[in-house]
Amino acid sequence: MQNKPPAPVDLDDLDRRILEQMQVDSSLTNQELAHRVHASTPTCLRRVRRLTESGVIAKQVAILDPARLGSTLTAIIEITLDVQSAEQLDSFEAAMLAEDAILQCYRVSPGPDFVLLAQVADMPAYHAMAHRAFTSHANVRNVRTFFSVHRAKFETRIDIA
Repeated sequence: MQNKPPAPVDLDDLDRRILEQMQVDSSLTNQELAHRVHASTPTCLRRVRRLTESGVIAKQVAILDPARLGSTLTAIIEITLDVQSAEQLDSFEAAMLAEDAILQCYRVSPGPDFVLLAQVADMPAYHAMAHRAFTSHANVRNVRTFFSVHRAKFETRIDIA
């Protein structure tokens, strides 16, 4: 599943201004966005379309507050596999992609094979997810979980300066 990273896209100043504004508020209308970045609405629309088609804008989403939805437990999980062949890494990664509670999945080196970020309602929900996602996989050697007691920063913005 691990692919070669795509080539970077050349961005000019207008592209950067558009991306900065969209990272702050992607719900802006094209007219509002064009006004904020000092461009015409047709130019802005073309640029956003090009940035989306090129994959620079991967998706536009609403960021929800998990606590307001009753999901109060954030888990940072280290996973070490017994066998680290490409097939086994790909298989575990595919299983994590299918697990709704897993919000982020990273292959890392050195140390564990994966670092995961999960959001669940409570400890019983964590145990159910851990059993489903980790202990049911024969190739999982070690699971080490850290539970967040306070989130000081949560940011989705990428610096494009």
